[in-house]
Amino acid sequence: MQLVRENATPLYRQLATQLRQEIAEGRFERTGKLPSEAELRERFSVSRVTVRLALNALAESGLIEQRKGKGTYLIGREVNFELDTLRSFHESLRLQGFDARMRLLTFELKTPPGQVGKMLGHDGECLFLERLHLIGEESIAVGRSFLPAKLADISRSEADIIPTYALLNRFSGHSLDRVHVTLGAQSADVVLAHLLQIVENTALLRMERISYFVNNQPAEYSTFFIRPERYHFTLNSHFSRE
Repeated sequence: MQLVRENATPLYRQLATQLRQEIAEGRFERTGKLPSEAELRERFSVSRVTVRLALNALAESGLIEQRKGKGTYLIGREVNFELDTLRSFHESLRLQGFDARMRLLTFELKTPPGQVGKMLGHDGECLFLERLHLIGEESIAVGRSFLPAKLADISRSEADIIPTYALLNRFSGHSLDRVHVTLGAQSADVVLAHLLQIVENTALLRMERISYFVNNQPAEYSTFFIRPERYHFTLNSHFSRE
C-alpha cells in the first residue's frame, strides 16, 4: 500500500492505520518483531519523523512496545487455555502457533506433600518434574508435577522435551480419561519471581490439575504458576434440559 500525500489525514496516521491492519491480519505474530524504522522509511517512502510518530501512536494504543537497542515488538498476544479439553499445557501453546518451549529444572524421585499424596493414592515416592514454560525467550509459567514412580525409568532428556500427558500415555500403559482443574491466585515468591523474570509478590494465576486414567486411578498432580497478563481460560458447556 502506498500512502496518499494529497490527503487530509496526516501521513503518520495513515502509516499507523496500515500497520494496525497488518497486525490484525497476523503478519507479525510468529516473530513478534516489526520491521525496523529504516525498513519502514524505505517501504513507504516517508521520513524518520513520520515513522516515529506512527510507532508512537501504536505504542500509546497498547499494540506495540519499543525496546531500546532491540527494535519494536508486538505486545504479546493472549494465550487461551480450554478447560474442557484434555490437553497438556505445552501442547495447548503449540497448537495456537506459539514458539513454545520447555526447560526442565528438576527431575527426581520425591515424596509428595501429605495432601498431594492422598489425592494421588501414593504413600511413597513419585517422580517430580519442575519445568519452565517459555514462548520464544519469554518465561510465562512454571509447572510442577508429581507422576507415578515407574515413570522414573524415562531419561532426563525425554522429560525435557516430552509434555506430561505424552509421557503418561507413552510410558504408563494406560490412557488418560478426565481431568479436574482448580484455579486460584498466588503471589510470586523469590524462586518464582526469578524464574518468571518478574518482581517478587507479583500476583500469579495458580492452576492445580489432577488427571485420571480410564481405570479411575489418579495419573498426575500438577501445579502451574502462570503470568496472568498473557493468559486467559475458557470453558464451553451445555445446559442440561430437564
